[in-house]
Amino acid sequence: MNSTYFLYTRRKRFVFFISLFGILLTGSQASAQLRDNLNLADHDSKFYHLGIALIYNNSHFQVSAHPQFLQSDSVLSVNPENTGGFGLAGMHTFKISPHFEFRVVFPELMFSYKNLTYNLKYPNGDQRALATKQVESILLGFPVQIKFLSDRINNFRVYMLGGVNYQYDLASNATARKAQDLVKLKSYDFSIEAGIGFQFFFPVFILSPELKISNGLINVHSRDPNLIYSNTIDRLNSRMIVFSLIFEG
Repeated sequence: MNSTYFLYTRRKRFVFFISLFGILLTGSQASAQLRDNLNLADHDSKFYHLGIALIYNNSHFQVSAHPQFLQSDSVLSVNPENTGGFGLAGMHTFKISPHFEFRVVFPELMFSYKNLTYNLKYPNGDQRALATKQVESILLGFPVQIKFLSDRINNFRVYMLGGVNYQYDLASNATARKAQDLVKLKSYDFSIEAGIGFQFFFPVFILSPELKISNGLINVHSRDPNLIYSNTIDRLNSRMIVFSLIFEG
């Protein structure tokens, strides 16, 4: 009786250990298979990685009228228009934690165009005309951003970002002398930014479509009371929507 019970107990233990070994082996194989299906599986362990961005921007001015606008007998209205531009940028990303990254964008070079349309009245008061002034900018930017990343789902992840951006306008016309038809701008701007992006992991790179909104905090208008297209404007604040395709390794 005792020997039969002993053999039965040993058999149960043997079956238990075989079953446990099978479960562990199956789990290990499943984990290895899942890892094999992940592209760039070791990417999240990197402290630093580099990227490049192709940029399209859509921008305009937020216009604030000067008190002299009410006294003007030639400019009836000033309306901003949305216009497109493009750019390139280098991305330098540093890992803070599994869900947070610090990103420095440099160099960022963007070509931006912002139009202002003036509704003008001629001195005789009978005729009106529209005049559009295109303000061109070549912006050298230095954005600094914090990214919050979701958990990775296979080869996909979503993230949100926020930060600030200092920009220097290489095409600033604030010091132009023969500028009767110009709207003068200061050479610098400072803005806050927020956006969302999606990471798609491919075998050799990561593609991240990203959408960002940028609001300028500084009045970039260099007002000249002697210029017809400038004296009726008090403040010009930049507004920009930026779409980027980011390639990272």
